[in-house]
Amino acid sequence: MTRQQLTGLYVMDPKRFDDVYGPAERAAIERHLTVGRPPCAAEDLTTDALKDVDVLLTGWGAPRLTAGLLERAPRLALVLYAAGSVRPLVTEASWLRGVRVASAGPVIADKVADFALAQILFALKHGWRYVLTARRTGSAALRRPEPGAAGTVGLVSLGATGRATARRLLEHGVRVLGHDPYVSDAEARSWGVEPATLERVFADSDVVSLHAPLLDATRGMVDGPLLRSMRPDATLVNTARGGLVDEPALVTVLAERPDLFAVLDVTDPEPAAPGSPLFTLDNVVVTPHLAGNLGPERRLLGRAMAEDLGRYVAGTPLRHEVTPTGLEHAA
Repeated sequence: MTRQQLTGLYVMDPKRFDDVYGPAERAAIERHLTVGRPPCAAEDLTTDALKDVDVLLTGWGAPRLTAGLLERAPRLALVLYAAGSVRPLVTEASWLRGVRVASAGPVIADKVADFALAQILFALKHGWRYVLTARRTGSAALRRPEPGAAGTVGLVSLGATGRATARRLLEHGVRVLGHDPYVSDAEARSWGVEPATLERVFADSDVVSLHAPLLDATRGMVDGPLLRSMRPDATLVNTARGGLVDEPALVTVLAERPDLFAVLDVTDPEPAAPGSPLFTLDNVVVTPHLAGNLGPERRLLGRAMAEDLGRYVAGTPLRHEVTPTGLEHAA
């Protein structure tokens, strides 16, 4: 279709709209289609607004693509989702209808990997331990040689974020173990990752970094026995989802083993409850979900969707398209 034939509509959380779709991103999008209505929230969608829409431009606060919504949007062919997981968005009805979906999840994965890399490299030097010990004792003396980039990092899940983190670690010469039941050993090795069981990842790594999606099968997967199996002075880094970790077990093990350390960018619940032991233990750092795209970085999500819209109009493959098969084991 030409620009004159395509009609788009922005629908998402109004408070986040300009964070994601700034003037430059909107201009890039509106070179390819006509947007005849102002942005609106999902709860304000009307049948009249949807009836002529070919492309839905959305992000956080997106409407769910129910059969009822699709019935009111007979021309809808493409959804550009400038956020991460599309699980809250897509439905069986949308797949059956053939509505294509692109997500900025891979862009977020790169930013999460950047943050994870920083925390992992700092942990390999036991950086947070020294910061907290110096504040508590007034001494910053070196305890013992630290593993640094000669250490071993274990990654739990080799999805988009896990792979991006592995690539960054390998550039620093770090040995990387990886566990992902949906990735073959040959595939992991082709990425430079040494395949390992979940138990080996925890037992043999100086730092374990979590990157798994939160599914029924992964909730609470990091339990007491795994945590107790960690090697002396090891660190757990979680930039994925708080629910992956059995938090009461983590608190118990960290109290039992002050040599272990945890860097938690996510908790369960999130934010952590006031008075949580996570705020008082000497061997934990909690950050407020800093990984991912924050502030001006969110414009990268809108830019990625504008670029995929250009590919759609040109009839070329979308860079960030999500399919039912690809979603099955993704976040």
